[in-house]
Amino acid sequence: MKRFYKTASVDEAAGGGFEVRLDNRPIRSPAKAPLVFASWPLAQAVAAEWDAQPEDIAPDSMPLMQLASTAVDLISKGRAAIVDGVAAYAETDLLCYRAEHPRNLVERQAQRWQPLLDWATLRYDAPLHVNAGLMPKPQPPEALRALRNAVEAYDDWTLSALQTATGSCGSLIVALALVEGRIDAEEAFEVSQLDETFQIEAWGEDPEATKRRAALRVDIAACRRFVDLLRA
Repeated sequence: MKRFYKTASVDEAAGGGFEVRLDNRPIRSPAKAPLVFASWPLAQAVAAEWDAQPEDIAPDSMPLMQLASTAVDLISKGRAAIVDGVAAYAETDLLCYRAEHPRNLVERQAQRWQPLLDWATLRYDAPLHVNAGLMPKPQPPEALRALRNAVEAYDDWTLSALQTATGSCGSLIVALALVEGRIDAEEAFEVSQLDETFQIEAWGEDPEATKRRAALRVDIAACRRFVDLLRA
């Protein structure tokens, strides 16, 4: 799509909140829904994404806009299913499946992953079992319910960031820690990519893996920035 506007700006919306305008026309989501931002800083950041677009608009270069659109177009209309999908990650959370060898990988996983599981136990009263190997084992139903309640408690916009972060990290616990400020975006990337990084250190990294990891790092950072701006 060609750039069809000269400037992007932010103004107050008629019913409260803020809207991003392209040449004084309020933007809408891909589903044509109004986009009203509760946070001025987030609206400003989305306007900056639009302002930075070249002649050919690249939607993938506007992660904050994508997260806002997801909140309005998808989560608001299918919230229960999305909550279920995000919460389901706890059943087979990355942090709960540990290597049996080599020893330095086992130790690295314990050092980086266990503190986050301990945090989730205290924060949500949701202790999860740790398993050696990859065979799935049931988690305590009470812990799964507690984590689902935590997911369900978020507003649609924060849930949009949590959903993306959970998928990018492969871990609900890491995503919750990111959204709650327990860890920053770089730590979330590092702990969720721990196994891959270990393999790269041993065998090297191919170009496709490099590209994929770079995209994940961007997605995770965008989720944290989105939540920070939303709460600013």
